[in-house]
Amino acid sequence: MSDDLFKLNIDGEEVEVPRSYTLMQACEEAGAEIPRFCYHERLSVAGNCRMCLVQWHGAPKPIASCAQTVGDMRMNPDGTPPNISTKGDYVEKARNGVMEFLLINHPLDCPICDQGGECDLQDQAVAYGRADSRYELNKRAVEDKNMGPLVKTIMTRCIQCTRCVRFAAEVAGVEEIGMISRGEGAEITTYLEESLTSELSGNVIDLCPVGALTSKPYAYNARPWELRKTESVDIMDAMGANIRVDAKGDAVMRIMPVINEAVNEEWLSDKSRFIWDGLARQRLDKPYVRRDGKLTPVNWGEAFAATKDVLSIAPEKIGFVAGDLIEVEQAKAALDLARAMGVQNTDCRPAGAAYGTSGVREHYLMNAPLAAVEEADALFLVGTNPRVEAAVWNARIRKAWLWNELKVFVVGEASDLTYDYTHLGSDPSAIAEIAKQAGFEKPMVVVGESALAREDGNAILAAANDAAHSIGSIKEDWAGFGVLHTAAGRVGALDTGFVPGEGGVDTAGILNGGMDAIVLLGADEVDLSKTGNVKIIYIGSHGDAGASKADIILPAAAYTEMAATYVNTEGRVQMTRRAVQPKGEAREGWAILRALSDVLGKKLPYDSADDLRAALREANPIFAGLGYAPGHEGAEALNEKIGSGGSSVSGAPFTAAISDFYMTNPIARASKTMAECSLQKQGLETPVAAE
Repeated sequence: MSDDLFKLNIDGEEVEVPRSYTLMQACEEAGAEIPRFCYHERLSVAGNCRMCLVQWHGAPKPIASCAQTVGDMRMNPDGTPPNISTKGDYVEKARNGVMEFLLINHPLDCPICDQGGECDLQDQAVAYGRADSRYELNKRAVEDKNMGPLVKTIMTRCIQCTRCVRFAAEVAGVEEIGMISRGEGAEITTYLEESLTSELSGNVIDLCPVGALTSKPYAYNARPWELRKTESVDIMDAMGANIRVDAKGDAVMRIMPVINEAVNEEWLSDKSRFIWDGLARQRLDKPYVRRDGKLTPVNWGEAFAATKDVLSIAPEKIGFVAGDLIEVEQAKAALDLARAMGVQNTDCRPAGAAYGTSGVREHYLMNAPLAAVEEADALFLVGTNPRVEAAVWNARIRKAWLWNELKVFVVGEASDLTYDYTHLGSDPSAIAEIAKQAGFEKPMVVVGESALAREDGNAILAAANDAAHSIGSIKEDWAGFGVLHTAAGRVGALDTGFVPGEGGVDTAGILNGGMDAIVLLGADEVDLSKTGNVKIIYIGSHGDAGASKADIILPAAAYTEMAATYVNTEGRVQMTRRAVQPKGEAREGWAILRALSDVLGKKLPYDSADDLRAALREANPIFAGLGYAPGHEGAEALNEKIGSGGSSVSGAPFTAAISDFYMTNPIARASKTMAECSLQKQGLETPVAAE
C-alpha cells in the first residue's frame, strides 16, 4: 500500500482509495449507496443531517461517513484494514432513527408541494422511513421568508441541512443566508430578511433536498413527470452553459442546469434559469410590413415581395448587422446571401469594435478554457466584470481564489466581484502595470469585449497582448490570453467570417446614415438613432428595439425552438436542440434567408440544415468538432504579438459593459420575472395591480 492510499474492507470487499477521501466517497467507490441530505460534492462538509451513518466495526457508535476522512482512520488491532458496513440491521436502525427525527416537524403537504416527484426527503423516506409516527405533539411551524422574486420559501419544511447557507457563502460569495437560534428554534433566514442579491441565487432551489426553497415563477405550473426534457445550450451570455429545457405542450415551463465540468459545472445564472417566461411574451409570430406608417400583418409571400423591393438597390447601399444572439447557421446563410448580392457591408461586432479581421481565430477567443482558471496562479482582468458578464465563470474564479490561492488583478472599474483583488488602475494606461507583476507560473490575461469596442480598442488588445507575453502567459502548454465576450452569437459569427468584406464598412458605418437599406439579424443592442429614413428589415424573435424601427419584420425562432450551433467565448462549438415548436408563422433564421434568396434570384446552395452544416464544416473545419475547446493549442498562433493598428491607448477610463444584468437582450426584456429582478436590484418596489 502506497503512502497516499488506504485500504478499507467495505461490505466484505477490499478497496484502496486516496487518504484524502471521505468515508462516504470510499463507500461509493466500492459501489455502496449512501443516503445524504447535507452533503454536497461542491460544498464544504457540514455533517449535520446524520443520514449517511455507516457502521465501523469496533467503533462505539455509527459514523457519519461524510465527515470521516479515510486518512484519519486506524487499522484493526490485528493490522487488517478497518471493516465498514453500509447495510444490515445496525445501519438500517440508525438511519431509520435519523429519518424519524427529521420527520417529527415536517408537514404532510406532499400533494401540494412543488418538490413532489423530485424530493430527496420523499425518496429517502420511502427507503428509510417508518409507516407511522410515534410523536403526537403539534408540529413546529416556521414563518416563511421573502427571498425575492425567484425563490419561494416554505420554511416549515426546512430540515436545516444548510446547503443553501454554504452555497451562498462559498460559491456565490454573498453571505446573505444563515441559521439563527438553536435546537427546536433553529431556522434558516436571509440577512435582515432581505431579498437575495446574488446572480446565482436560483441554484439554491436545486440544492434544497426538500420543498423549503422552490422556484417562485414555476410554482404550481407542472409536475416533473408531465414535462418533456430537452438538453440544450444557454445563450444569455458567451459561456454556453449546458441546460435542460423542460416543456409542457407548446410552452417552456422551466430551465435547469446540466452538469458540464468544463463549462458551468452544475450551476446556472439567474438570467439563464428564469428567462423562460420571456420566450412567450412580445413574440413576433407573423410577418409584418409597414404601410402608411403602421406595421401591418401580411403573409410570407407579401413580406418577401416587399423585401425584394427594398433590396433592389445598389449593393454598396445595403448593410447586414448581426445581433448578439445570432446562431451560426443564420450568420452563414446571411453572409452567403450578402456576398451573392455583392454586399460587403456586413458586421457582427459592437459599434466601434475593430477586432476579428486578422483571420487569426485566437485573436478573438478566450483561448484558455473556462476551467483553466483553476490551474492559473494569477488572473488579470482588463476592462471586464465577470460577475455580470459571465456569472457562473465568476463563481469558478472565486473557487480558485478560495481554494487554490489564485491572485486576481483588475484594470478597469472597481466593483464587488465576490473575491479580493488588487486594483491596478481604471484606464488603459494601467495595462503597463501588468508587466510588473512577474513571477507567476501560469498567469491569465482576460480582456473584456467592451474594452475592445472603443476607438482605442486595437491598441488595448495589443497592449494587453504585450503584457501577456512579458509575464509568460503564452507558452507551449499554456495559452493564458484572450477575450471574454458578452454575446452568445459573437464568436460563431466571427468564425463564419461575418465582418466587413473588401471595401465594406463596419457596424458604426452601417448605422451612421450612409445606407439605404439595413438588414438587422436580431440586432437590438445597436444604436438606430442615426439611421435616418433608411429602410430596415428585421429578422428576429421578439418585438424589441429593432422591430419597433423596422419597415419589414420576418419572424424567427428563438433558441429553444430550433437545433442551432453556437460557439462560446473559449471557442467550444455546441448545439441547442428544439424543445418546442416556433411560435405562429416564425421560422428558423437560415430558412428565412434561404427562402428569401430564391425570391431575390440568388438561390443559396443548401436546402436543409444538414446541407448548411456541411457547407459550414467545409468552410471552417472547427465546426466539425462539437464540445471541443482548443485550449493551449492556441498558444502557437499567439506567439506572434498582435499589432495595434498604429493607434495608442487613451486616458478614458473603462466603463461597465452591462448596466443591468437582467436586461441584456430581447428575451430578458420580455420577461416579467427579469423585470421584477431588475426593479429589486434598483431598490424599487415591483408594481402590483390594485385589488
